[in-house]
Amino acid sequence: MAGLWRSYQALMSRYPWTVQIVTAGSLMGVGDVISQQLIERRGLARHSVQRTAKMMSIGFVFVGPVISSWYKILDRLVVGGTKSAAMKKMLADQLCFAPCFLATFFLISGTLNGLTVKENIAKLERDYTDALISNYYLWPPVQVANFYFVPLHHRLAVVQIVAVVWNSYLTWKANQL
Repeated sequence: MAGLWRSYQALMSRYPWTVQIVTAGSLMGVGDVISQQLIERRGLARHSVQRTAKMMSIGFVFVGPVISSWYKILDRLVVGGTKSAAMKKMLADQLCFAPCFLATFFLISGTLNGLTVKENIAKLERDYTDALISNYYLWPPVQVANFYFVPLHHRLAVVQIVAVVWNSYLTWKANQL
């Protein structure tokens, strides 16, 4: 396990952007597999590989690049590694970024699932508030720790590891009809 972590760190130092995006996409896929198999109990015969691929593509194209860029912006806006700075970063993350990010995630997943604009908006109206409240139960303590203890180039990986559980919830929520 230590060797795997060292390899990951070496790749992260050489190709940070690519590794963060691949990590986000891969862990979005893991979250969808967990959702289909453990939450929805579909079984392997009814597993939707297409749905997992869609969730992975959202991770590769949206989640990875957007969150990685956001953390860089946030580090420029709130300088320092103090507890106070970590709290300010968490507040900006949860009050400004999370609501917009979550809405965009739902709209992208709805579009990829073939929803019309009207259906997509109805789904957003139905599921957004519940998902945002759930977000606030999980993410503030994770983000305070992340912003205080974790170097910038590893933050997305830490968030994505915790997000395996969150992604399982989100992919289940996004794919409920």
